[in-house]
Amino acid sequence: MAREFSREDHELDKAFSAVLARVTGGISPAALSMAYLDWACHLAAAPQRQIEIARNAWHGARQLAERSLHLADPDRAPWDLIRPQANDHRFSKPQWAMQPFNLMAQAFLLGEDWWHKATTGVRGVNPANEAVVDFSLRQLLDMFAPSNFAATNPEVLEKAVRSGGENFVFGWQNWLADLMQVLQPGKTSGRSEFVVGRTVATAAGKVVYRNRLIELIQYAPTTEKVRPEPVLIVPAWIMKFYILDLSPHNSLVRYLTDQGFTVFMISWRNPGAKDRDLAFDDYRSLGVMAALGEIGKIVPDTPVHAVGYCLGGTLLSITAAAMARDGDARLKTITLFAAQTDFTEAGELTLFINESQVAFLEDMMWERGYLDTTQMAGAFQLLRSNDLIWSRVSRDYLLGERANPSDLMAWNADATRLPYRMHSEYLRKLFLNNDLAEGRYRVEGKPVSLSDIHTPMFVVGTLRDHVAPWKSTYKIHYEVDADVTFVLASGGHNAGIVAPPDEPGHSHQVRTKAADAPYLGPDEWQSTSPRIEGSWWPTWTAWLAQQSGVPGAAPQLVTDHSNELGSAPGDYVHT
Repeated sequence: MAREFSREDHELDKAFSAVLARVTGGISPAALSMAYLDWACHLAAAPQRQIEIARNAWHGARQLAERSLHLADPDRAPWDLIRPQANDHRFSKPQWAMQPFNLMAQAFLLGEDWWHKATTGVRGVNPANEAVVDFSLRQLLDMFAPSNFAATNPEVLEKAVRSGGENFVFGWQNWLADLMQVLQPGKTSGRSEFVVGRTVATAAGKVVYRNRLIELIQYAPTTEKVRPEPVLIVPAWIMKFYILDLSPHNSLVRYLTDQGFTVFMISWRNPGAKDRDLAFDDYRSLGVMAALGEIGKIVPDTPVHAVGYCLGGTLLSITAAAMARDGDARLKTITLFAAQTDFTEAGELTLFINESQVAFLEDMMWERGYLDTTQMAGAFQLLRSNDLIWSRVSRDYLLGERANPSDLMAWNADATRLPYRMHSEYLRKLFLNNDLAEGRYRVEGKPVSLSDIHTPMFVVGTLRDHVAPWKSTYKIHYEVDADVTFVLASGGHNAGIVAPPDEPGHSHQVRTKAADAPYLGPDEWQSTSPRIEGSWWPTWTAWLAQQSGVPGAAPQLVTDHSNELGSAPGDYVHT
């Protein structure tokens, strides 16, 4: 029997867990302990595996000792014992090829490699528990990388000599500034380069509809004629919508309007404690369905190109399945950006999504009524701790530098909250139980199936996505009964989507599968699909144009409510 949502049960237990969560950073001690116990018990009962692990330790120690005796040997090349992985940039600078720093880096990498081999491959350990142990130990070991300490980081020592130690003074100032940000979260960082409505989120438009959850923005046309079918963008509510309308040069909204499309955007209101009982289905009914209803008044009798990004794409998939089930034909096409519909392979984000962890998160949210911004941001930072945490420690506090501010960084710092009930339902129904992919997800009391979707789809996965791995998004091929054009874009979850054509370094692969064509696995797809240098945006808009009618006059921007509701980017983006 499905567990019913309730916030009244065992309130003392929930309060205790909420206090404990402040100490553990939101990680369930029970979930972590069970994972380590599973690994330890199976390892204790595997004497041959223990001997193998001990042998690996002895072999690595002997190699390291031998290498340390030949530090000055010019015939011994750096990284002759072990090299950093391709995505590990901690030791990429040429200073790390010098001794003794190279030896220290190799010793650290050998230790990490040994622990990885010791925590994986133990027969009988639950794969999920094995992944938790491996991931958590890696996070712990990363703290002790030689790049994190001034005395063992040659880049820091070299700069200290050149600057007379000035880098440490600047690093101390940076640390104090960051501490003040933590102690006074309402205080600005002093960077005013990127201000919502003035330097970012500046595309012209009007708020044409507002309810307690969304503002619907209609953007002004920038071409004389527009395609008859409007575009509705459904962003995730774990992010502010203006990632798709950053600066003028990288705004997807501006790019779409310049290509002759009428664009509507949902801007979600940032929930607070009073919104604790907002349900996941409220985001469908008050969000996507309400927006479609209002667009139908502005552009009557015209189907819509619906676009969903991240969690917004998951919501759009659910909405589209329910609409297809009920015979609602208002969607002309469906586009998904880095959005998952099957959560069985959702990457490292799912490592701690089990019954114990979900219950712990529910108790933590119960106290405030929402998931706080810092807790959610911390979870995403852990997925790329070397890039987002430890590289910043080295740069900001040891080298005394600051990264050049960017619109994407400013947007990333503009965090949002998640209401208690919605997030609980999301974790349980989608992550934990995978109800959508397995046909158990219910909308208005009746189950929905993605196989009911016959609308042409354009699906984008990104190559280095830590939130929605591209092979997870690829599963849409066998879930829907529709033509699917799949794009694998370079970059990650955000930078791979914000890919303006004028920006160098982008590439993508693309292939269309007809609804009745045989399935091709992701590895075969990647090895055989055409590769195109440049952004995927023109590929997408060309596809949209093929699915659209002949351009004509643009719909009116002024509605009965637009004057009183104000101009883009609206009010909710500031909450």
